[in-house]
Amino acid sequence: MDILNTGIEGIVADLSVLDDIMTKHDLVRAGQWDYERVTYDKKYVIKEGTYYLRVFGYTPDEDIGTREAVIHLKTPAVGKHYYPHGVEYGEDEIYPEGLLKDCKATLKAVYEELQAFNLAK
Repeated sequence: MDILNTGIEGIVADLSVLDDIMTKHDLVRAGQWDYERVTYDKKYVIKEGTYYLRVFGYTPDEDIGTREAVIHLKTPAVGKHYYPHGVEYGEDEIYPEGLLKDCKATLKAVYEELQAFNLAK
């Protein structure tokens, strides 16, 4: 499920800045990247299941592996993990209210901190 109107989508920032700020808010890049795309994940394990808040980004012309890329952030999403198939983002999934509240609070905090580093201004 996309989380709309967060302000995150459209932010442009250096990869190293994103790595630092996202990590402060428990969003981890780990191995979720290739040469053009990144994904930051925050994992939630609650009684209803395992969920991931995901912030996606891409770079139009740099190599993410160099850590000098400029990343354009996209609309964040939350999905439920199903073993062994992976994460489902469908609108028909049930997302507990407390989970969504924490996801939105996390995204708000990230947005506020990223404003000083937004290259899209």
